[in-house]
Amino acid sequence: MKFEHRFRVRASQESVARFHASAGSLRAITPMPMTVQQAPPVLGSGSEIRFTLWMGPLPLRWHARVENVSLDGFDDVQISGPFGAWHHRHNFIRLDDATTEVYDVVEAELPRGLLRRALALLMWAGMPLLFAYRGWRTRALLQREAA
Repeated sequence: MKFEHRFRVRASQESVARFHASAGSLRAITPMPMTVQQAPPVLGSGSEIRFTLWMGPLPLRWHARVENVSLDGFDDVQISGPFGAWHHRHNFIRLDDATTEVYDVVEAELPRGLLRRALALLMWAGMPLLFAYRGWRTRALLQREAA
């Protein structure tokens, strides 16, 4: 399965990369309740993050590794979690000194097991809303910071 989402933000590529490198940004741009169990303050290649997303009363535990960090973006790869496999490339494309396009590409595989598969499909169905929210929050936070 593959999902792609793009949005533009009035912020430099450096500001966008710095924002996403902060572990606190994940919580700030996630609309559902989440608890972070482990994350370094600044994410770099090799960093690991452990967090729990809550789908109503159901906890979805996730363990991911950050790879290929650069000004142009980074990858997060699921080590364990709700999907059979998950690879999310965050691309930060400089359009000019004050505008960056954020282009997310997520490739995932469904897990085995009926309940896990149903939960993963439910999460996948919500991806357009999740990423629309992330775009809105990222713009709001970065453009407020630039003002």
